[in-house]
Amino acid sequence: MNKFKYLKISNSKKIRYLSNYYKKNLFIVFLHGFMSDLEGDKPKSLQKFCKKRKLGFLGLEYSGHGKSSGNFTKGNISKWTNETKLLIKKIVKKNNFILVGSSMGSWLSLNQFKYFKKQIKGFLGIGSAPEFLERLMWKKFTKKMKDETIKKGIYILKHGNYEYPITYQLIKDGRKNKVFKKNLKNKISVTMLHGSKDEVVPKIYSKKILNIFSNATKKLIIINNGNHSLSSKKNLKKINLELEKIISNII
Repeated sequence: MNKFKYLKISNSKKIRYLSNYYKKNLFIVFLHGFMSDLEGDKPKSLQKFCKKRKLGFLGLEYSGHGKSSGNFTKGNISKWTNETKLLIKKIVKKNNFILVGSSMGSWLSLNQFKYFKKQIKGFLGIGSAPEFLERLMWKKFTKKMKDETIKKGIYILKHGNYEYPITYQLIKDGRKNKVFKKNLKNKISVTMLHGSKDEVVPKIYSKKILNIFSNATKKLIIINNGNHSLSSKKNLKKINLELEKIISNII
């Protein structure tokens, strides 16, 4: 496996990433989820998949995530979208690529279509969660939680053993990044994978993504007993299988 690298994108910001490069004109770009990183099984599995097939690979940790620099509470969808765009331009360059988005990564993936319309040749979503900040968080906040978020600028949301610092600027920025009303006319393969037992994001989100694409070859696959992350060995094999199908329509 390749070692992690860092790209300096400003005087105070370095983004950690993983990449492979081969002469084939196709990359897989993996975008992880909210408060996640590249240490999990999905990016490792995808990088291994790409190495075996001599495909380019890029995975990055947005600012405030993993070991990239920056404060998580200063980040938002617009900033993470822009960082992703910068890394793609620097590493993938003019090569074609397939987007693989996990949870929030699918939201950031959809935002890349305005920058790389001709280069994007496929899209695979895993437990996709576009617009989750408003629909799955803010709308479920009580009045007391909303008031505290607005007054203090931040609310510490507790979920199981995890704490999520939700800033008001993050919520407001999410409203500027609505994607469900887009009409993307790319003639590509779009496959959504969603666990039947996903307790974080409802399956309707994956269905809504498919509705965005008017000319794509579309497929929704519900993984029996699958959770939100779909990181078991069995599910990783399924992810690779569906990615292989998308690739076969290109090469």
